[in-house]
Amino acid sequence: MDVGFLGLGRMGRAMAAQLVAAGHNVRVWNRSPDPARQVAGATPVASAAEAFRGDAAITMLADDAALRSVIVEGGLLDAPERPAVHVSMSTISVALAQELAPIHARAGVTYVGAPVFGRPDAAEKGALNIVAAGDDRAISTVQPLLDAMGVKTWRFGEEPHRANAVKLAGNFMLMSAIEAMGEACALVEGHGVKGADLLDLLTNTLFASPVYKGYGALIAEKRYEPPGFTMRLGAKDIRLALAAAEAVGVPLGFGSVLRDNFIDALSHGDGDKDFAALASVAARRSGQG
Repeated sequence: MDVGFLGLGRMGRAMAAQLVAAGHNVRVWNRSPDPARQVAGATPVASAAEAFRGDAAITMLADDAALRSVIVEGGLLDAPERPAVHVSMSTISVALAQELAPIHARAGVTYVGAPVFGRPDAAEKGALNIVAAGDDRAISTVQPLLDAMGVKTWRFGEEPHRANAVKLAGNFMLMSAIEAMGEACALVEGHGVKGADLLDLLTNTLFASPVYKGYGALIAEKRYEPPGFTMRLGAKDIRLALAAAEAVGVPLGFGSVLRDNFIDALSHGDGDKDFAALASVAARRSGQG
């Protein structure tokens, strides 16, 4: 397929590389040009408009502001050439996704929400789990692209914003697991037991799952750099989850705790650490770190 890829952070570069490896014709664009030159086999282009055309365009931009700036304010939906399908793979707000779908429809571009679960190492292996929502035929059309980047595509209906709601709910659960591990470690450390020993026990018995084992290892080793996913992005995601919950009248009590703990971490200069460092907030508050 002829595809444009916009947004080449660590995740985006790995995802674009998987598309190239699968034999697709890939044009790549990033605000700073160097990352575009790092995707071997792809064609770097000088403008977002040159990437936003073809059979499909994929965006993996940092946040709501970046996506709005490039796609809407940048006038890409009014450009002479537009893609048949826009696959939005960024973690964005439910509200923005609800806004983007009708704007795209008026421009004759099908909008698909398809955020991902997985860290950069999974992206480098084409092993992401992709959450997709939107026109079913459009998703089927771009399925070869999704298959190149992920191990499975999970479909959640015809309204694109549903995919973003699922993504934010999943991230909320993940952050909750990190917070629980951090507080549990602080508890046992207060009684003379190493937190690493607690996590070794629990992540191999009661909580022997990828999230607990993977993030548990980072917490046990206090290995928060280099980050796979930063605290700053985690703070952004919990704000989006709280906003999505409020919009439908759902109290997200623990979400408010997580938001405050992210603020605590950021105020202590941890914004560029891996968001597993959320666990360090409980240790610091208890005088252990």
